[in-house]
Amino acid sequence: MRAARLIKMVLLLQSRPVMTAAELARELEVSERTVTRDAQALSEAGVPVYADRGRAGGYRLVGGYRTRLTGLARSEAEALFLSGVPGALREMGLEDAASAARLKVSAALLPSLRDAPDSAAQRFHLDAPAWFREPETPALLPVLAEAVWEDRRVAARYRRGDEEVRRTLEPYGLVLKAGVWYLCARVAGGGSVRTYRIDRFGALDVLDERFERDEDFDLPGHWAAEAERFARSILRGEAVVRLSPEGVRRLPYAVDPLSAREALGGAGGPDARGWVTVTLPVESQEVAHSQLTALGPEAEVLAPAALRERFAADAARIAALYRGADGG
Repeated sequence: MRAARLIKMVLLLQSRPVMTAAELARELEVSERTVTRDAQALSEAGVPVYADRGRAGGYRLVGGYRTRLTGLARSEAEALFLSGVPGALREMGLEDAASAARLKVSAALLPSLRDAPDSAAQRFHLDAPAWFREPETPALLPVLAEAVWEDRRVAARYRRGDEEVRRTLEPYGLVLKAGVWYLCARVAGGGSVRTYRIDRFGALDVLDERFERDEDFDLPGHWAAEAERFARSILRGEAVVRLSPEGVRRLPYAVDPLSAREALGGAGGPDARGWVTVTLPVESQEVAHSQLTALGPEAEVLAPAALRERFAADAARIAALYRGADGG
Protein backbone atom coordinates (compact mmCIF):
# COMPACT_ATOMS: atom_id res chain seq x y z
CA MET A 1 0.00 0.00 0.00
CA ARG A 2 2.72 2.48 0.92
CA ALA A 3 4.77 1.74 -2.21
CA ALA A 4 1.72 2.46 -4.40
CA ARG A 5 1.07 5.67 -2.46
CA LEU A 6 4.67 6.84 -2.92
CA ILE A 7 4.48 6.21 -6.67
CA LYS A 8 1.22 8.15 -6.85
CA MET A 9 2.79 11.02 -4.91
CA VAL A 10 5.68 11.22 -7.39
CA LEU A 11 3.28 11.15 -10.36
CA LEU A 12 1.16 13.91 -8.78
CA LEU A 13 4.22 16.09 -8.30
CA GLN A 14 5.30 15.43 -11.89
CA SER A 15 1.95 16.69 -13.14
CA ARG A 16 1.92 19.97 -11.18
CA PRO A 17 4.60 22.57 -10.43
CA VAL A 18 3.92 22.54 -6.69
CA MET A 19 1.40 20.97 -4.31
CA THR A 20 0.69 21.83 -0.71
CA ALA A 21 0.67 19.20 2.03
CA ALA A 22 -3.10 19.63 2.30
CA GLU A 23 -3.58 19.03 -1.45
CA LEU A 24 -1.41 15.93 -1.39
CA ALA A 25 -3.17 14.63 1.72
CA ARG A 26 -6.53 15.05 0.01
CA GLU A 27 -5.39 13.30 -3.20
CA LEU A 28 -3.67 10.45 -1.34
CA GLU A 29 -6.38 10.17 1.35
CA VAL A 30 -3.88 10.38 4.21
CA SER A 31 -2.96 12.91 6.89
CA GLU A 32 -0.56 15.80 6.29
CA ARG A 33 1.83 14.18 8.77
CA THR A 34 1.89 11.08 6.55
CA VAL A 35 2.62 13.28 3.54
CA THR A 36 5.63 14.73 5.39
CA ARG A 37 6.92 11.23 6.22
CA ASP A 38 6.37 10.04 2.64
CA ALA A 39 8.23 13.03 1.22
CA GLN A 40 11.15 12.27 3.54
CA ALA A 41 11.13 8.62 2.46
CA LEU A 42 11.21 9.61 -1.22
CA SER A 43 14.07 12.02 -0.61
CA GLU A 44 16.07 9.31 1.17
CA ALA A 45 15.41 6.98 -1.77
CA GLY A 46 16.96 9.50 -4.19
CA VAL A 47 13.79 11.16 -5.52
CA PRO A 48 14.46 14.94 -5.39
CA VAL A 49 11.38 16.09 -3.46
CA TYR A 50 11.87 19.62 -2.14
CA ALA A 51 9.72 21.29 0.51
CA ASP A 52 9.17 25.06 0.23
CA ARG A 53 8.40 26.56 3.63
CA GLY A 54 6.00 29.37 4.37
CA ARG A 55 2.36 30.25 3.63
CA ALA A 56 2.80 29.83 -0.14
CA GLY A 57 4.99 26.75 0.21
CA GLY A 58 4.50 23.17 -0.76
CA TYR A 59 6.24 20.17 -2.27
CA ARG A 60 7.83 20.02 -5.70
CA LEU A 61 10.28 17.96 -7.74
CA VAL A 62 13.55 19.64 -8.68
CA GLY A 63 15.91 19.15 -11.58
CA GLY A 64 13.24 18.12 -14.08
CA TYR A 65 12.95 14.73 -12.43
CA ARG A 66 10.77 12.19 -14.28
CA THR A 67 10.00 8.59 -13.45
CA ARG A 68 9.47 5.71 -15.88
CA LEU A 69 6.23 3.76 -15.66
CA THR A 70 7.86 0.74 -14.04
CA GLY A 71 5.49 0.84 -11.07
CA LEU A 72 2.46 -0.26 -13.09
CA ALA A 73 0.79 -3.54 -12.23
CA ARG A 74 -0.64 -5.65 -15.09
CA SER A 75 -4.23 -4.65 -14.33
CA GLU A 76 -3.23 -0.96 -14.28
CA ALA A 77 -1.37 -1.23 -17.58
CA GLU A 78 -4.29 -2.98 -19.28
CA ALA A 79 -6.77 -0.44 -17.90
CA LEU A 80 -4.60 2.38 -19.28
CA PHE A 81 -5.13 1.11 -22.82
CA LEU A 82 -8.91 1.06 -22.32
CA SER A 83 -9.06 4.79 -21.55
CA GLY A 84 -9.60 5.94 -25.14
CA VAL A 85 -12.31 5.45 -27.75
CA PRO A 86 -10.47 4.80 -31.05
CA GLY A 87 -13.35 5.91 -33.28
CA ALA A 88 -13.86 9.12 -31.34
CA LEU A 89 -10.15 9.94 -31.41
CA ARG A 90 -10.09 9.39 -35.17
CA GLU A 91 -13.11 11.66 -35.70
CA MET A 92 -11.50 14.45 -33.65
CA GLY A 93 -8.28 14.19 -35.66
CA LEU A 94 -6.31 12.83 -32.70
CA GLU A 95 -5.62 9.29 -33.91
CA ASP A 96 -1.94 9.94 -34.71
CA ALA A 97 -1.30 11.63 -31.36
CA ALA A 98 -3.05 8.83 -29.48
CA SER A 99 -1.08 6.20 -31.38
CA ALA A 100 2.20 7.94 -30.59
CA ALA A 101 1.25 8.21 -26.91
CA ARG A 102 0.39 4.49 -26.74
CA LEU A 103 3.75 3.61 -28.30
CA LYS A 104 5.62 5.77 -25.78
CA VAL A 105 3.75 4.23 -22.86
CA SER A 106 4.37 0.74 -24.23
CA ALA A 107 8.08 1.47 -24.52
CA ALA A 108 8.20 2.61 -20.88
CA LEU A 109 6.53 -0.55 -19.53
CA LEU A 110 8.41 -3.48 -18.08
CA PRO A 111 9.04 -6.29 -20.62
CA SER A 112 6.58 -8.51 -18.77
CA LEU A 113 3.79 -5.97 -19.45
CA ARG A 114 4.51 -5.26 -23.13
CA ASP A 115 1.52 -7.38 -24.18
CA ALA A 116 -0.92 -5.20 -22.16
CA PRO A 117 -2.24 -3.27 -25.22
CA ASP A 118 -3.10 -6.46 -27.13
CA SER A 119 -4.46 -8.12 -24.01
CA ALA A 120 -6.89 -5.26 -23.37
CA ALA A 121 -7.90 -4.84 -27.04
CA GLN A 122 -8.82 -8.50 -27.37
CA ARG A 123 -11.05 -8.40 -24.29
CA PHE A 124 -12.86 -5.06 -24.43
CA HIS A 125 -14.19 -2.88 -27.26
CA LEU A 126 -16.35 0.23 -26.94
CA ASP A 127 -18.79 0.81 -29.82
CA ALA A 128 -20.32 4.21 -29.05
CA PRO A 129 -22.90 4.74 -31.84
CA ALA A 130 -26.46 3.50 -31.48
CA TRP A 131 -27.84 0.50 -33.38
CA PHE A 132 -29.54 0.76 -36.77
CA ARG A 133 -28.02 4.09 -37.68
CA GLU A 134 -24.95 4.97 -39.67
CA PRO A 135 -22.99 7.52 -37.60
CA GLU A 136 -21.98 10.69 -39.41
CA THR A 137 -18.89 12.59 -38.36
CA PRO A 138 -19.55 16.36 -38.38
CA ALA A 139 -17.16 18.04 -40.80
CA LEU A 140 -16.33 20.75 -38.23
CA LEU A 141 -15.45 18.31 -35.43
CA PRO A 142 -11.63 18.30 -35.89
CA VAL A 143 -11.58 22.11 -35.97
CA LEU A 144 -13.65 22.28 -32.79
CA ALA A 145 -11.46 19.68 -31.10
CA GLU A 146 -8.40 21.83 -31.81
CA ALA A 147 -10.14 24.89 -30.37
CA VAL A 148 -11.10 22.92 -27.23
CA TRP A 149 -7.52 21.76 -26.71
CA GLU A 150 -6.08 25.25 -27.17
CA ASP A 151 -8.80 27.19 -25.26
CA ARG A 152 -9.50 29.39 -28.29
CA ARG A 153 -12.74 31.26 -28.93
CA VAL A 154 -14.70 30.39 -32.06
CA ALA A 155 -17.07 32.47 -34.20
CA ALA A 156 -19.95 30.21 -35.19
CA ARG A 157 -23.23 30.15 -37.09
CA TYR A 158 -25.71 27.77 -35.45
CA ARG A 159 -29.10 26.50 -36.64
CA ARG A 160 -31.71 26.90 -33.91
CA GLY A 161 -35.09 25.78 -35.17
CA ASP A 162 -35.88 27.67 -38.36
CA GLU A 163 -33.38 30.45 -37.72
CA GLU A 164 -29.61 30.74 -37.81
CA VAL A 165 -27.83 32.62 -35.02
CA ARG A 166 -24.28 33.91 -34.78
CA ARG A 167 -22.32 33.42 -31.59
CA THR A 168 -18.77 33.84 -30.33
CA LEU A 169 -18.27 30.81 -28.13
CA GLU A 170 -15.74 29.61 -25.58
CA PRO A 171 -15.56 25.84 -26.24
CA TYR A 172 -15.12 23.94 -22.97
CA GLY A 173 -15.53 20.33 -24.03
CA LEU A 174 -16.84 17.72 -26.46
CA VAL A 175 -19.23 14.88 -25.67
CA LEU A 176 -20.07 11.83 -27.80
CA LYS A 177 -23.53 10.50 -26.94
CA ALA A 178 -24.94 7.50 -28.84
CA GLY A 179 -23.05 8.46 -31.99
CA VAL A 180 -23.96 12.17 -31.83
CA TRP A 181 -21.32 14.80 -31.02
CA TYR A 182 -22.11 17.77 -28.75
CA LEU A 183 -20.15 20.89 -27.80
CA CYS A 184 -20.36 22.34 -24.29
CA ALA A 185 -19.53 26.03 -24.61
CA ARG A 186 -20.06 29.41 -22.98
CA VAL A 187 -21.07 32.48 -24.97
CA ALA A 188 -18.16 34.91 -24.87
CA GLY A 189 -18.73 37.66 -22.34
CA GLY A 190 -20.36 35.55 -19.64
CA GLY A 191 -23.31 33.33 -18.98
CA SER A 192 -23.67 29.67 -18.29
CA VAL A 193 -22.21 26.78 -20.27
CA ARG A 194 -24.71 25.52 -22.87
CA THR A 195 -24.85 22.44 -25.06
CA TYR A 196 -24.83 22.54 -28.89
CA ARG A 197 -25.21 19.72 -31.43
CA ILE A 198 -22.14 19.97 -33.63
CA ASP A 199 -23.97 18.89 -36.79
CA ARG A 200 -26.09 22.05 -36.48
CA PHE A 201 -23.15 24.41 -36.91
CA GLY A 202 -23.31 25.98 -40.36
CA ALA A 203 -19.85 27.55 -40.25
CA LEU A 204 -17.12 28.02 -37.70
CA ASP A 205 -13.89 30.04 -37.46
CA VAL A 206 -11.27 29.51 -34.76
CA LEU A 207 -10.15 32.92 -33.47
CA ASP A 208 -6.67 33.89 -32.33
CA GLU A 209 -7.90 35.02 -28.93
CA ARG A 210 -7.81 32.58 -26.03
CA PHE A 211 -10.16 32.45 -23.07
CA GLU A 212 -9.62 31.73 -19.40
CA ARG A 213 -11.31 28.46 -18.43
CA ASP A 214 -13.40 28.31 -15.29
CA GLU A 215 -11.30 25.91 -13.21
CA ASP A 216 -14.40 24.77 -11.34
CA PHE A 217 -16.10 23.55 -14.51
CA ASP A 218 -16.64 19.78 -14.47
CA LEU A 219 -17.50 18.37 -17.92
CA PRO A 220 -18.87 14.96 -16.77
CA GLY A 221 -20.93 16.63 -14.04
CA HIS A 222 -22.22 19.27 -16.45
CA TRP A 223 -23.24 16.66 -19.00
CA ALA A 224 -25.03 14.51 -16.40
CA ALA A 225 -27.00 17.55 -15.20
CA GLU A 226 -27.82 18.61 -18.78
CA ALA A 227 -28.99 15.12 -19.71
CA GLU A 228 -31.33 14.97 -16.72
CA ARG A 229 -32.59 18.52 -17.34
CA PHE A 230 -33.35 17.67 -20.96
CA ALA A 231 -35.14 14.45 -19.99
CA ARG A 232 -37.29 16.33 -17.48
CA SER A 233 -38.04 19.17 -19.91
CA ILE A 234 -39.74 16.88 -22.44
CA LEU A 235 -41.86 14.99 -19.89
CA ARG A 236 -44.81 17.40 -20.00
CA GLY A 237 -47.72 15.01 -19.42
CA GLU A 238 -48.78 12.09 -17.25
CA ALA A 239 -50.46 8.72 -17.74
CA VAL A 240 -51.94 6.57 -14.97
CA VAL A 241 -51.11 2.92 -15.66
CA ARG A 242 -51.71 -0.43 -13.95
CA LEU A 243 -48.77 -2.80 -14.30
CA SER A 244 -48.52 -6.54 -13.78
CA PRO A 245 -45.38 -7.84 -12.03
CA GLU A 246 -43.94 -8.53 -15.49
CA GLY A 247 -44.98 -5.02 -16.58
CA VAL A 248 -43.09 -3.54 -13.62
CA ARG A 249 -39.99 -5.47 -14.65
CA ARG A 250 -40.22 -4.39 -18.30
CA LEU A 251 -41.19 -0.74 -17.77
CA PRO A 252 -37.59 0.63 -17.57
CA TYR A 253 -36.88 -0.96 -20.97
CA ALA A 254 -40.01 0.47 -22.61
CA VAL A 255 -39.93 4.13 -21.48
CA ASP A 256 -37.37 6.78 -20.59
CA PRO A 257 -35.31 5.60 -17.56
CA LEU A 258 -36.03 8.83 -15.64
CA SER A 259 -39.76 8.43 -16.29
CA ALA A 260 -39.73 4.78 -15.15
CA ARG A 261 -37.69 5.61 -12.05
CA GLU A 262 -40.08 8.35 -10.94
CA ALA A 263 -43.18 6.26 -11.70
CA LEU A 264 -42.02 3.17 -9.83
CA GLY A 265 -40.60 5.26 -6.98
CA GLY A 266 -44.04 6.75 -6.31
CA ALA A 267 -46.03 3.54 -6.79
CA GLY A 268 -48.34 2.25 -4.09
CA GLY A 269 -48.55 -1.33 -2.90
CA PRO A 270 -49.69 -4.18 -5.18
CA ASP A 271 -53.34 -5.28 -5.33
CA ALA A 272 -54.57 -8.84 -4.76
CA ARG A 273 -53.31 -9.88 -8.21
CA GLY A 274 -49.92 -8.28 -7.67
CA TRP A 275 -50.60 -5.36 -10.02
CA VAL A 276 -49.49 -1.84 -9.08
CA THR A 277 -50.79 1.55 -10.22
CA VAL A 278 -48.24 4.21 -11.21
CA THR A 279 -48.33 7.78 -12.47
CA LEU A 280 -45.96 7.82 -15.43
CA PRO A 281 -44.41 11.09 -16.70
CA VAL A 282 -44.72 11.11 -20.51
CA GLU A 283 -43.56 13.31 -23.35
CA SER A 284 -46.94 13.20 -25.12
CA GLN A 285 -49.87 10.86 -25.65
CA GLU A 286 -48.41 9.88 -29.01
CA VAL A 287 -45.08 8.88 -27.47
CA ALA A 288 -46.79 7.19 -24.50
CA HIS A 289 -48.91 5.13 -26.89
CA SER A 290 -45.83 4.01 -28.82
CA GLN A 291 -43.85 3.14 -25.68
CA LEU A 292 -46.60 1.42 -23.67
CA THR A 293 -47.68 -0.67 -26.65
CA ALA A 294 -44.45 -2.63 -26.11
CA LEU A 295 -45.82 -3.86 -22.75
CA GLY A 296 -48.85 -5.48 -24.38
CA PRO A 297 -51.23 -7.13 -21.87
CA GLU A 298 -48.83 -6.38 -18.97
CA ALA A 299 -50.12 -2.78 -18.75
CA GLU A 300 -53.57 -1.17 -18.54
CA VAL A 301 -53.88 2.57 -19.16
CA LEU A 302 -56.40 4.14 -16.77
CA ALA A 303 -55.96 7.81 -17.73
CA PRO A 304 -56.10 10.08 -19.62
CA ALA A 305 -59.36 8.89 -21.16
CA ALA A 306 -58.25 9.58 -24.74
CA LEU A 307 -55.17 7.41 -24.34
CA ARG A 308 -57.20 4.61 -22.72
CA GLU A 309 -59.69 4.73 -25.60
CA ARG A 310 -56.83 4.46 -28.07
CA PHE A 311 -55.53 1.30 -26.41
CA ALA A 312 -59.07 -0.11 -26.23
CA ALA A 313 -59.41 0.46 -29.98
CA ASP A 314 -56.05 -1.25 -30.54
CA ALA A 315 -57.15 -4.24 -28.46
CA ALA A 316 -60.41 -4.53 -30.42
CA ARG A 317 -58.57 -4.44 -33.75
CA ILE A 318 -56.06 -7.08 -32.59
CA ALA A 319 -58.87 -9.31 -31.31
CA ALA A 320 -60.67 -8.98 -34.66
CA LEU A 321 -57.51 -9.86 -36.55
CA TYR A 322 -56.94 -13.03 -34.56
CA ARG A 323 -60.59 -14.06 -34.74
CA GLY A 324 -60.29 -13.73 -38.48
CA ALA A 325 -57.11 -15.80 -38.52
CA ASP A 326 -59.04 -18.58 -36.73
CA GLY A 327 -61.83 -18.42 -39.27
CA GLY A 328 -64.27 -16.61 -36.93
